[in-house]
Amino acid sequence: MNWQLFGEVVVTLFVIMDPPGTVPVFLALTGNRRPAERKRAAWQAVAVAAGVITVFAIFGRTILDYMHISLPALQAAGGLLLLLVALELLTGKADQPESTTGNVAMVPLGTPLLAGPGAIVATMVFVQGSDGGLDFLALALGIVVVLLCLWASMRFSVLLLRVLKESGILLVTRIAGLLLSAIAVQLVADAVRAFIEGAG
Repeated sequence: MNWQLFGEVVVTLFVIMDPPGTVPVFLALTGNRRPAERKRAAWQAVAVAAGVITVFAIFGRTILDYMHISLPALQAAGGLLLLLVALELLTGKADQPESTTGNVAMVPLGTPLLAGPGAIVATMVFVQGSDGGLDFLALALGIVVVLLCLWASMRFSVLLLRVLKESGILLVTRIAGLLLSAIAVQLVADAVRAFIEGAG
C-alpha cells in the first residue's frame, strides 16, 4: 500500500475537517437534546459526511461538469449555508425548540461542516492523482481514519456537557457561532478570489 499517500490523505483531511474544531459546534447544535439523540447525531453526521465524500470522489467531476458548476461556486454555496447556521447560533434562534426539530446531523453537521467544499475538493484531487488499486486503498483508509477521529471527537464531547451545564453550553454556542461565521466568510472570500482570478 502507498503509505505516503495514506499519510498525506490523513493529514490533509484532518486539517480541513478539523475534528477538535467540530466539538463546540456539535455541542451548540445538540446540547439541549437527550444523550441518546446526541450519540445518534454523532454517527449520523459521520455517515452523511462519508456518503457525500464517497459520491464526489467517484462522480464529483462528472456531476459538476454536467451541471456546469465550478468548484468556487460550490465553495461559495457551502459558505453561505454555514453563515445562515452561524447567525442562528449567534442570535439564539438555534436555542428555540422549533429550530431543533430538523436533523442537524445531516445539515449542517454532515454537510457542509464535515464534508464541506474543502474536503470534497481535496478528495477529488487525491482521486485524480491516484494510480491503481493500492492508491485507492490508501485513500479509502485515510478517509476512514479521519472519519473515525471525527466520530470520536463528537461522541465523547458529550462528556463536557456534565461540566459546562446550561450556562456553559450557552457560551459555547455563541463562540461556535462566531467561529462558524468566520469559516463561512473565509469560504465565500476564497470563492470570490477564485472568481476574480478566472477559476470560476
